[in-house]
Amino acid sequence: MTSGESTFQPDQVNVRSYQGHDQPAVAWLYAEGLLDGQLDPKDTGADIENIGEAFFSDDANHFWVAEYDGKVVGMIGVTRDEGHTAEIRRLRVDPSLPQNEVAVKLLETALYHCTYHNYLKLRLDTRFEKDSALDIFERFAFQHTRSKTHGDKELLEFYLDLYRKQDA
Repeated sequence: MTSGESTFQPDQVNVRSYQGHDQPAVAWLYAEGLLDGQLDPKDTGADIENIGEAFFSDDANHFWVAEYDGKVVGMIGVTRDEGHTAEIRRLRVDPSLPQNEVAVKLLETALYHCTYHNYLKLRLDTRFEKDSALDIFERFAFQHTRSKTHGDKELLEFYLDLYRKQDA
């Protein structure tokens, strides 16, 4: 792909439900997260190897991919954590594209799903660089709850109360 930030057109990003033929691209995005140090080296990726069981065994769970120019360039999943709380999982974006633009579309889709399924709270953690993560998550009114250090990376934890009206 010859897309760079100067030619990238976010309105052409399409977010859709994961399909079996997306597996190689999803596995690549997962591996890129490992290589960038965004994931714990002990992370087995078992959910990525079996997306159907991990994300489609309960209607309140789901997994999406973002497509751009005919290529899968991002992914995100939602799983029930406990009670009325959901967890955002595996938010990844192709590092050759503007990460925030694709991540925003993926998060919008996940938030709509969580609201539709009556989740009251949404949580996530990330190993993204702090400034980038804060820009994205603050846009959606996520609250940074705590940070933990794993090796040389910082794990940032966030939550969002879905039952409160957020300021637009």
